[in-house]
Amino acid sequence: MDVIDPAERWGALASKDENSRDLAMETIRQEVMRCVENIGPIGEVSSPPASAAVSQFELNAVLARLLMLSKRCPYADVREKCAWVLQNVQEIGVRIPRPIGSGPSRFIPEKEILQVSKVDARTQSIFQDAFSTMGRLDNISLVMGFHPRYLESFLRTQHYLLQMDGPLSLQYRHYIGIMAAARHQCSYLVNLHVSGFLHVGGDPKWLNGLEGAPQKLQNLGELNKILAHRPWLVTKAHIEHLLKTEEHSWSLAELIHAVVLLTHYHSLASYAFGCGITPEIHCDGGHTFRPPSVSGYCACDIANGNGAMVEMHCNHQGTEASCEVEVLMEKMKQLQECRDEEEATQEEMTTRFEREKTESMLVGAAEDEEMVPSRDVSRHFEDPSYGYKDFSRRWGARAHLQSPGLQLGGSWVLLGQPPVPRRGAATG
Repeated sequence: MDVIDPAERWGALASKDENSRDLAMETIRQEVMRCVENIGPIGEVSSPPASAAVSQFELNAVLARLLMLSKRCPYADVREKCAWVLQNVQEIGVRIPRPIGSGPSRFIPEKEILQVSKVDARTQSIFQDAFSTMGRLDNISLVMGFHPRYLESFLRTQHYLLQMDGPLSLQYRHYIGIMAAARHQCSYLVNLHVSGFLHVGGDPKWLNGLEGAPQKLQNLGELNKILAHRPWLVTKAHIEHLLKTEEHSWSLAELIHAVVLLTHYHSLASYAFGCGITPEIHCDGGHTFRPPSVSGYCACDIANGNGAMVEMHCNHQGTEASCEVEVLMEKMKQLQECRDEEEATQEEMTTRFEREKTESMLVGAAEDEEMVPSRDVSRHFEDPSYGYKDFSRRWGARAHLQSPGLQLGGSWVLLGQPPVPRRGAATG
């Protein structure tokens, strides 16, 4: 199916010329409908051949992308036409996807987040530029849209790091982003860059695990681990080891680019967790092909008022939802009382919190999780037991140590710290 190709057809939807968008949308519509007609409605074929199964998988990926565009594209004409194509597909009898959850953030009510159809001219221009550059308007950008000036600088930085000319190939850049995000177990960023890695022609075998990636990237794992959790332990030896003149060595320019990418995505993972960023609609965990269930809401959705279905089924679900929230609040109260009664270590409190979070997360859409299994992010890094340890108590004895860095053009780039643009300088 030609429309699957990472191609100009999808890219043309980001054009600022409406006629170009119309032509691209019509081509996509025709190819989608042709594929739908070849596969047939649900239940029409009892045991489709293997080739048909592949076509169904490809069709599902395209339908998920159309769903994303119908919700997130900054151009109203593209949103409307994508929704219309999905409606036509559904009328034929083919199941279409629906978003899981409500909105870009679990912590911020969807109605309070900037809508792509209701923003001022400046923010609209920023959204359109981001869409033209990335082919999507991701949830991080939507949440960051509360601060347009910061978003503009952030998107420019991302553009320089991931797409502009540089010493690293596009595949390496996305894979390093995967490695950095996986180190903090940020599945949102991992899935986002898995999609980007494949889009730029990356080898799918690399995604089976770090051992499937080139040795050069495997060698970066140790530095990734230390920068993520204990950056003050980076030494000159770590840098020299990677710069050695051998088959899998890094050039200085490559290593600087890699370190900036690692620290950027270590920091961005914290932002994603802190803002409760939800999976992108077209990525794993962002959509499902199962029909909606009235119980498919989490506590955050209920508390924030996200999702029209909550209001539609409030009479049926009100008592149950109220009970679930009360149970969660009671467990939180018990956890606080335990902490007041005894002096627990940080590790014990973390373990308790994770246990309570796992038991109390009211993500009722269990059927959705069956359809969209979460990616095992641990495959992309080694030594999972390695983590943060407080250095403040020992820092007095090591005050003579300086933060390791690389001197570039009279300026020091400190390792283990995210890049900060100089005042008056172009961001990126």
